[in-house]
Amino acid sequence: MLDVVVRPHGSIAPTSDTASEIRVVRGGSSATLAVALARRGHEVTFVGACGDDLAADLVERSLEDAGVTARLQRVDASTGVVVALISEEGERAMMSDRGANRFLEREFVVDAFESSEHLHVSGYVILDGETRNVGATALAEARARAMSTSVDVCSVAPLRVLGSSRFLEATLDAQSIFANEEEALALAESSDLDGAVDFLAHRYDEVLVTRGPEGAWSHVEGHRHWVQAREVEVRDTTGAGDASTGAYLGARLEGASVVEAMQAAMDAGARAVSELGAPS
Repeated sequence: MLDVVVRPHGSIAPTSDTASEIRVVRGGSSATLAVALARRGHEVTFVGACGDDLAADLVERSLEDAGVTARLQRVDASTGVVVALISEEGERAMMSDRGANRFLEREFVVDAFESSEHLHVSGYVILDGETRNVGATALAEARARAMSTSVDVCSVAPLRVLGSSRFLEATLDAQSIFANEEEALALAESSDLDGAVDFLAHRYDEVLVTRGPEGAWSHVEGHRHWVQAREVEVRDTTGAGDASTGAYLGARLEGASVVEAMQAAMDAGARAVSELGAPS
């Protein structure tokens, strides 16, 4: 995905002559996570579908510059684009066109496994009916190859449309799940976060639930952990959850304890909200 991030200064009325801050950057949940992993020194391959256009070239160059190997399936469609309008408080309203993402093929994904040790699947792959089977079968293939696996939920609105049971069924072969508070509650079909974490812990080996300024909860091997978020000035929350998840996953793959990984996640999230657009 290509992100077009706009932060107006003052009024955004059509007659306003107040300048806005605009940034065009590489976006997408799994791309942000891939960059966070690469920042920790991991060898990371990003696999996705894109168009044969300038947007794809920008995304590919941005990933490569961040130390991520980009394997992009070029198809006859436009590269996905997100336009994000950022408020003065750092919250955002987003308009998305997934574009070429829906043409991602299972064979293209599996061919990229090679000597990989871990597969992470973006929840958007599962939430989209045209790629759900791609994500599910890739997770199954990874488990068959003795790779560790993880998935993040990514977005609560399409999850509610899809339904919890279908998401859970498609991610049976994911060992770890990452979600924000809203997504965890939707998956558990509950209004109680404590119960939602327990619900997810019965289905996945490792659960991480981020809660924005309230920090994060985890449930691993029967133990519950909580860490506090960092106090920072928030410019833009775009990509903060993905950066946190990437830092957590990277630390865990390195052998860090759950709490150490959660602390790394909070540090990464704090850095992410202090800049405009997804972390670069």
